[in-house]
Formats: sequence, C-alpha cells, structure tokens
Amino acid sequence: MKYTNSIEIALPREEVAQLLTDPAHLPKWLRGMVLHEPVTGTHGQLGTQSRVVLQSGKRQIECTETITRREPADLREIPEESVVHFDREIVGAGMWSVVRERLTEAGPETTLWESESEYRFSGLLMRLVGLLMPGAFRKQSQQHLQDFKAFAEQGKDVRDGKG
Repeated sequence: MKYTNSIEIALPREEVAQLLTDPAHLPKWLRGMVLHEPVTGTHGQLGTQSRVVLQSGKRQIECTETITRREPADLREIPEESVVHFDREIVGAGMWSVVRERLTEAGPETTLWESESEYRFSGLLMRLVGLLMPGAFRKQSQQHLQDFKAFAEQGKDVRDGKG
C-alpha cells in the first residue's frame, strides 16, 4: 500500500525542518507518542535506530525506526533551491513501512510538506487490516500533518486535548 499526503505550512522551510526533526517537539504534534529513544546514533541523524512506542486506544505499539536519508545533513542555512529529504524505515510486529518526507519552498515564508508512505504487512491480522482499512492509514498520516501544522504555526499541543 502506497499513498502521499501533503500540507502547506506558513513558516520558512528551514524552520519547519528544524521543528520536524527536534525530538523534544514530537509529543506535541504526534498523537499517541509514548517514547522515541535512540538505540544507536543521535536522534534524527542518518543511520540512527530508535525505539518508538505509540499508544493507539488501549494498545501500545512498539517498533524500530531507522533514518535512511537526511539531506542536507545540516538543517541550518539550507540552500534556496534545495529540497529537504528526511526518510525513515519503520519495522514493527507484522508491519514494515517507509516514509519519505520532502520539504520544498512554496513561497518566501511557506513550506510544502509532502509525505509519501509505503506499507507492507505480514501475518494474517495485519494483512487484513491493510486490506480492509487502507483509508485509515492515509487519514492518520494526514492527521499527523495537520497536527504538526497547528503546532508549528500556532503552538497547539495535541496533549492538551483541544485538537
């Protein structure tokens, strides 16, 4: 299963990239974030593997995230025509996915965030979930983008329960 979500954020690309990759901000916009800790490497850097725990209803989902691409490596003073790439592979029980993030300048103070997601499932239950509920994955991904936009532009925190 593959799909792409996108959203425009009313902030410069450099600022969006820095907010997006700062681990201190993850719980503020990523619903259900319980834990995101590097096992090897430094958070957000190429090759880093992290243990990720998310709460989904009454279930906790644990997976391993590996940063597979980060360009440019330094997110300060990004060259004007550059596209920021931030890709990661996520592996959990019965699931493998890759998420490819692209940040481009949509205007002088506006950033277009495109997020391409690909999922593969193993095991009967996860295959059924992927087959019967593909829209739920796309909807959840779009919710993450909208939550990040509200956080970045207005300082809204998903933990406040108002979003």
